[in-house]
Amino acid sequence: MSADAIRLGHTALGIELGSTRIKACLVGDDPSVILGVGEFEWENQLVDGRWSYSLEDVWTGVQAAYAALVSDVEQNFGVRPDTFGAIGVSAMMHGYLAFDADGELLVPFRTWRNTSTGPAAAELTSTFGVNIPLRWSIAHLYQAVLDGEAHVAATRFLTTLAGYVHWQLTGERVLGIGDASGMFPIDDETRGYDPDMVARFDALVADAASQLLLADVLPRVLLAGEPAGVLSAAGAALLDPSGSLQPGILLCPPEGDAGTGMVATNSVAPRAGNVSAGTSIFAMVVLERPLAKVHDELDVVTTPAGDPVAMVHCNNGASELAAWVSIFRRFAEAAGTPIDADAAYSALFTEALAGEPDAGGILAYNQLAGEPIAGIAEGRPLVVRGNDSQFTLANLMRAQLYGVFATLSMGMAVLDDEGVELDQMFAHGGVFRTAGVAQRFLAAALRTPVSVAQTASEGGPWGIAVLASYAASGSHGTLADYLSARVFGGASVTVVEPDPADLSGFASYIERYRAGLAIARIAAESI
Repeated sequence: MSADAIRLGHTALGIELGSTRIKACLVGDDPSVILGVGEFEWENQLVDGRWSYSLEDVWTGVQAAYAALVSDVEQNFGVRPDTFGAIGVSAMMHGYLAFDADGELLVPFRTWRNTSTGPAAAELTSTFGVNIPLRWSIAHLYQAVLDGEAHVAATRFLTTLAGYVHWQLTGERVLGIGDASGMFPIDDETRGYDPDMVARFDALVADAASQLLLADVLPRVLLAGEPAGVLSAAGAALLDPSGSLQPGILLCPPEGDAGTGMVATNSVAPRAGNVSAGTSIFAMVVLERPLAKVHDELDVVTTPAGDPVAMVHCNNGASELAAWVSIFRRFAEAAGTPIDADAAYSALFTEALAGEPDAGGILAYNQLAGEPIAGIAEGRPLVVRGNDSQFTLANLMRAQLYGVFATLSMGMAVLDDEGVELDQMFAHGGVFRTAGVAQRFLAAALRTPVSVAQTASEGGPWGIAVLASYAASGSHGTLADYLSARVFGGASVTVVEPDPADLSGFASYIERYRAGLAIARIAAESI
């Protein structure tokens, strides 16, 4: 990639707001090549008993990640980009951002992590005949109606975090279909919100909130590749306060992190699946046919191109594992031999390979937040062992890694019962940066081969950059064709088959894990 090509904007910029990092990623004419990255770390806060991020922190983080990317590109190529061929924004799916007629936020952002929407989710599931999980935007909205929250009367626009950032950059109230499918059910034929269910919802709230008409409140749905507006002058100044960034740049439809994960792993065609591991962990399986039954463990969402996907979403992923790694890093520092995070993860993950196949009888429950699939209303992380357990560092770390995948394996078992078949299962996320460890244990947990590409640790930020590149290309081919031909044609992929000893060991682990869930529930009541 030449400096002139970067200067002329033959590039695509992706920005993703994850649960712990906001990251920017730049690709060139060849979307498989990453030209620069920038990131900003942030954390959610409990606000009035709900998990949230402030909008001030959103923009602080977006601006910092963008500035870091520009500096990274300048260091690599000697030029500071001030325009791009296209921009894409993605973020954590679901949640609740409600605005009034003047565009003012009515209540603090309620993230996907909140589990206070049980009554609303149950009633909507019954009314619609499809599973409406607790974290979906419509569950948050209906729960606010049920609770008689005053702000509902003033609500005129409801969106996700990606939709909000895109709106501020372009003025367009739109959403990519993948992200939209985590707000409200999508109709397979029209590729828009299901009109029958929209009518049922409007009737459901007619007495309590007659002014709340979903067609007017929800963002407009767009498919991957469709234009979603251009960067406004105000948006350019918001993204780059230095004033260097030029307006008028095309933006692709804003997407959720599930959709960008599918793109980042080339998992958008039927019989393809992927696992994304971060603060949460979820699996996406592109369906060949509708599911036979409604399952609490599964939501039906879509790819960025609108094809139906079964999603197994677990609220708790690698955060508790990260906390343990931090403890060991602090021990190393206190002992006078400090190590960086990558070295700590590598050492501890490698040690886990020496553990017994069943983790020596140790159980690790990683629930910091509630976990519906496991029937846990509130999280209390635990390490549990019997008197005869082999309490070694290797077994402890294997138990922690097994714990990251345990609830996911419970949800995926439902897909087995449905007869859903997979040709490939890709994985991405930082937990896979240490080669051959988390990938191997995930293969045992899912009882299927797991593939990891060389771009796996970049994940969603790169995925939304690829979607921006797809929009800028004007391609008339499908997204699946574009990914296969332009992005993954020469990709380096590592495939790990399930190890027989790991299969047996994880089966023993998950049997004890299921039995011990009662301990986790009691802990939430007692502590």
